[in-house]
Amino acid sequence: MLKDKLKNAEIILASGSPRRHKFFEELEIPVTIDIRPVDEVYPDNLDKQDITDYLATLKARAFKNELKENQILITSDTIVYNDGAAMGKPSSHEEAVAMISSLSGKDHEVITSVCFSTQNNQRVLNYTTRVYFRELSNEEIEYYVTNYKPYDKAGGYAIQEWIGLIGIEKIEGSYFNVVGLPTHLVYKTLEEILAD
Repeated sequence: MLKDKLKNAEIILASGSPRRHKFFEELEIPVTIDIRPVDEVYPDNLDKQDITDYLATLKARAFKNELKENQILITSDTIVYNDGAAMGKPSSHEEAVAMISSLSGKDHEVITSVCFSTQNNQRVLNYTTRVYFRELSNEEIEYYVTNYKPYDKAGGYAIQEWIGLIGIEKIEGSYFNVVGLPTHLVYKTLEEILAD
């Protein structure tokens, strides 16, 4: 079991996301939370998982030359990819409404990259889930944004909240990835790192 192998290792999670914190708790993986400010800007020529790979790796750079022998740093980034562009987090009510309206009646991709850094190595993995929204009414979108204020969510929504319950018809891939982390891959990768 991974839990036993982790006795001599320290996992550092560089994420402020309460959803990601909860995942590690549910995976029974103890973590130390250490968040460093990073300017999340990426080159214009990047696309899809190249964006999230770049940002997850960028977040790890803040810890360069600091990791001890028994430490594993985990950094990650998630984007909603729709109509050929990455959607960030909405900065206003109007922007959140516009984002969800652009997802209504269509499918889009949720892409997460996870970067694992140790003192001597680094590996980055990514995962994509396709999400299908039914046609949403303006009233439903306004209700969700007003009551749930999804300003910390890429694409302006959370699958586990009201809008997901009433609006998402199906997904292809990991549900947990849409919440914020491809947990099955994180668990498997940690096992591989500890077996090296």
